[in-house]
Amino acid sequence: MMTERPLEAEIIRSARRTLALEVRTDGRVVVRAPLRLPASEIARFLEEKRGWIEQHVQKQLIRSREAAPPLSQAELNALCQEAAACLPGRTAYFARLMGQSYGRVTIRVQKTRWGSCSAQGNISYNGLLMLAPPRVRDYVVVHELCHRRYMNHSRAFWDAVGNVMPDYASQRAWLKENGGKIMARVFPADCKEDAV
Repeated sequence: MMTERPLEAEIIRSARRTLALEVRTDGRVVVRAPLRLPASEIARFLEEKRGWIEQHVQKQLIRSREAAPPLSQAELNALCQEAAACLPGRTAYFARLMGQSYGRVTIRVQKTRWGSCSAQGNISYNGLLMLAPPRVRDYVVVHELCHRRYMNHSRAFWDAVGNVMPDYASQRAWLKENGGKIMARVFPADCKEDAV
């Protein structure tokens, strides 16, 4: 009977108390382990997690083959310039429509947000929004302007979004489905699993 070959992994030891697994975007497996944990325990842990590891290595390799190429700094700069030419005007349009005031509009490339609104009314948009359809960009604009009235995601907030954009749920769904792929062109995502 053939035995499965041992899993290869990079071991990073630290003062942590638990074991944790990570599959990097290039398919490499990393184990974070306590300083004095025996190598045999790490090998046993890897074997227990073999199914999870193989599944996520395969996912990362498929994702890297299917992924759009990473964006260069020049492309990011161009997207931010395009956003700066487009999004302040859309913000002014929807603010008039909603009777809503706001402060400054800034454009940045952000890892986790498409937009944000400060308590002072300043709105920041992610330049990567220019890779989304125009209706999705408008949804983000409306979303941030509604935060001028509701600094939360309460039922009243979503009702306000729906009053301006009745189909907002489909725009929100588009971002949930495709947003990660856009963000991954700048910020690659790794798969992680913590274990006690």
